[in-house]
Amino acid sequence: MTESSTTKSLPPGSTRPEDAWLPVPKLFAYGLQHVLTMYGGIIAVPLIIGKAAGVDGDQLVALVTASLFVGGIATLIQSIGFPLVGSRLPLIQGVSFAGVATMLSILSGGGNLGDIFGAVIVASVIGFVVAPFFARIIRFFPPVVTGVVITAIGLTLIPTAGNWAMGGDEAAADYGSVQNIALAFITFAVILLLSKVGSATISRLSILLGLIIGTAIGAAMGMTDFSDVGDGAPVALPGLLPFGAPTFDLAAIGSMLIVILVIKTETAADVLAVGEIVGTPVDKKRVSAGLRADMLSSVIAPFFGSFTQSAFAQNVGLVALTGVRSRFVVSAGGVILILLGLMPVLGQVVAAVPMPVLGGAGFILFGTVSGSGIRNLKEVKFEGNMNLIIVSASLAFALIPVVKPDFYEQFPSWVQTIFHSGISSAAIMAVLLNLLFNELSFGNSRNPSVYGAKPARFLTPSNLKDLREGDQFIDGVFVDCDGEEIPLVPDEQAEEIRAAIDCGDIVDTASVKQVVSEESEHRRP
Repeated sequence: MTESSTTKSLPPGSTRPEDAWLPVPKLFAYGLQHVLTMYGGIIAVPLIIGKAAGVDGDQLVALVTASLFVGGIATLIQSIGFPLVGSRLPLIQGVSFAGVATMLSILSGGGNLGDIFGAVIVASVIGFVVAPFFARIIRFFPPVVTGVVITAIGLTLIPTAGNWAMGGDEAAADYGSVQNIALAFITFAVILLLSKVGSATISRLSILLGLIIGTAIGAAMGMTDFSDVGDGAPVALPGLLPFGAPTFDLAAIGSMLIVILVIKTETAADVLAVGEIVGTPVDKKRVSAGLRADMLSSVIAPFFGSFTQSAFAQNVGLVALTGVRSRFVVSAGGVILILLGLMPVLGQVVAAVPMPVLGGAGFILFGTVSGSGIRNLKEVKFEGNMNLIIVSASLAFALIPVVKPDFYEQFPSWVQTIFHSGISSAAIMAVLLNLLFNELSFGNSRNPSVYGAKPARFLTPSNLKDLREGDQFIDGVFVDCDGEEIPLVPDEQAEEIRAAIDCGDIVDTASVKQVVSEESEHRRP
């Protein structure tokens, strides 16, 4: 079954791939796959903050339930959208990890949940107002930047998958056990095998089926606990202001504003990334609408007992992996999240999926995100410019907080907040370097460096085996696919030129031409 065969119809007047409408059962099957992919992440933040705040068991459940409920509302706002709000792209929303460090800092400084909720509300209102201005950075996100950011998103999420594969809880006795990691790799293998089968439907549902099969195998291994399923009321409506009225502390608000900037950077990157994957135009108005959806959802969240909302990067990978580009799929996922928030028993069932199973799926999903970024970078021209430096430095910058989480420990908290995220680190560095090397042309050299030089090429009269696709013979000379001349080197000089290239004395084709010209002048009587 091809992508076109799964798309039954488009809304009247629409031709965009993300507006494809699928049969309702498929919408909810694919939507559930999105929910299962991000479920571990969406409940992690309320669990971490709730425990740090010292709330009791019922309040902790309220935090988790509220995050599911608000995540569903935020997803509908983002994917369905209404005038000026919502990117109308297949992006699923949930509690952002970007604010964890700041919220823990507020709590450790003597604050409480009320201070956090108040800071989120005020900072998000400001973020909503400035969204159109922030969206103007769209012109500073050419393929060399978006490719870096998408690649960084996947690379920086791999440790999360690794943590899940090891068990998810470093304090647990079985964390990192062979049993946990084995279950993760079994799930990984199942998903790969399901992706290879001849049926396109099974292939696209490989993540969901892999999670189900992995959970069943986990149950057989004694690693799945369904004992909590069914406890409590079958339906529980989220309360309004369940933790009391928000309070407004200026220091907390200032810290949260930095978090909002980080979230907006990541969401702008996600909007651009999913636009590339779906193959649909994304301009600054659409980015602005996506940012407004984030901020509006973040304003609403504290009133139900949740935190800042943002697009989930791992679900961008799911869109790339499955090829299902309909935004209504994630809308169905949003409905499922709302139901999970209203029906604790459903959340309990989903929570029974072992963390190693989520980890095994995460390896594929997050790797797919990086693969999509690499595919975008393939379109970037690396010759005659400094794009290779932009990509290399930005990816290195992205991985610093991944390989050394304490790298910025001695820096001010605002620096830690911004650069603790490899995604925002990559985005900031890539944008700045693109400005420096590509936007600000003043001072740029015509042959910038060995990194931007076109690799040295030449041909010899007796051996033309080095001709490549796109090379042509025009007006008596060979030219490459860019229309630049490929020098013809005399046979007797070829070995000398090759040796100079190997030792680095000749770094580009222009240098080959210069050497040949000088030798020709020298030999002329």
